Amino acid sequence: MRSAHTVDQVRQAERELMARLPDGALMQRAATGLAHAVLELLGRAYGARVLLLVGSGNNGGDALYAGAFLARRGVQVHALLLSPDSTHTGGLSDLRAAGGRVVTSIEDRRRPDVVVDGIIGIGGRGGLRPRAAALVESLADVPFVAVDTPSGVDSDTGRVEGPHVRAAVTITFGTHKIAHLVDPAAMACGAVHLVDIGLDLPTPAVLSLQEADVRALLPRPTPDAHKYTRGVVGVRAGSQQYPGAGVLCVSGAGSGLVGMVRYVGGAADLVREKHPEAVVGAGRVQAWVIGSGGGSDAQQALADSLADGVPVVVDADGLTHVTGPLGVPALLTPHAGELSRMLDVGREEIEADQLHFARLAASTYDAVVLLKGRHTLVAEPGGRVHATTVGPSWLATAGAGDVLAGICGALLAAGLHPFDAGAAGSWLHGAAAVAAGDGGPVTAPDVALALPALLRALLR
Repeated sequence: MRSAHTVDQVRQAERELMARLPDGALMQRAATGLAHAVLELLGRAYGARVLLLVGSGNNGGDALYAGAFLARRGVQVHALLLSPDSTHTGGLSDLRAAGGRVVTSIEDRRRPDVVVDGIIGIGGRGGLRPRAAALVESLADVPFVAVDTPSGVDSDTGRVEGPHVRAAVTITFGTHKIAHLVDPAAMACGAVHLVDIGLDLPTPAVLSLQEADVRALLPRPTPDAHKYTRGVVGVRAGSQQYPGAGVLCVSGAGSGLVGMVRYVGGAADLVREKHPEAVVGAGRVQAWVIGSGGGSDAQQALADSLADGVPVVVDADGLTHVTGPLGVPALLTPHAGELSRMLDVGREEIEADQLHFARLAASTYDAVVLLKGRHTLVAEPGGRVHATTVGPSWLATAGAGDVLAGICGALLAAGLHPFDAGAAGSWLHGAAAVAAGDGGPVTAPDVALALPALLRALLR
């Protein structure tokens, strides 16, 4: 499990650890980890050039101590101080003693190979100030290594307001921060590497499932299982207008996670043709998937499904008819545009503050909300959130959400809580897209077809 904590949680843990360590030991741990990451990115030490952009506070100190480490190994290190009167004195002294130099401007003829972003710490709010923004812009062709989080992003919310660093690599200490997992800030982080500095941390604010976590959640049949005890997932998706959505939803639901898929809807003939193993017609189920391509049938499909009193996944057209709590365990799967309508908030606002609005929707509708995006967020009414960071950008393709709804519905029917079904389902969806595309384009049927092999590999 990858955990992300708030700034206050991290600072409290750091204070507790520093009380048990010699003065300066914690910063030296962080700086050493940062320096090794810079060396790895450089690929060499002698002859390499590194520029430190140093603000006030501990992030600037981390950058300076890391610069001293690099200078002792033959890297040419220059430091540009953005707040000379409040620069970390110990770090600056160590850098100078190691042969690093302080500069007041950037020499165009001697471009650095890497820039270390030590401008703003994790507690910073708002974008970069004009001078820092201009410096960062002038170095846009050079890879940045960010200290903890890229300067200018909000560590606790994932918001980005104004100019900010776009890092190739971010080195964070002790734990991930929310900005590493939640867009749009996560898009600015590049590859994130965690340096363990020995923090004792409380319950995280945001979690991200990893392969082992998903494996532990997957349903496994008992030796005496039959198709009904393994779970039956019902699919009320697709319509005469959009029959393909019904097929894709059944494809996701029928990947082997449950014993049977039951289909009711306007795409019955096509479902029979593509999925002869699916049972077409009403009957008992343990969960319903509603709304994908439902068109004008979606309202009645939602009403009929809720009448059964079983958990539901509501997607796409079905969300149009969700006006409040549904009275059954529910997983709602909007993208930003659909959530915009559900909360009567502009889409741009949703995309700028995804964590806040996912939590707000979960509370408003008393349901688990899966906000689809580059990093999908799964939020439950109590505020707990999973961020799914698996999946290529190629997954932004028509029909992919129909497959996702089917996967989540199967996990619900197999007995998972809606929160776990959404988190595990979105991970499987992303991982299947990675396997199917192998670095290139994927289609929704590709994703569904890749699921059985992925599941076999996970359960092996």
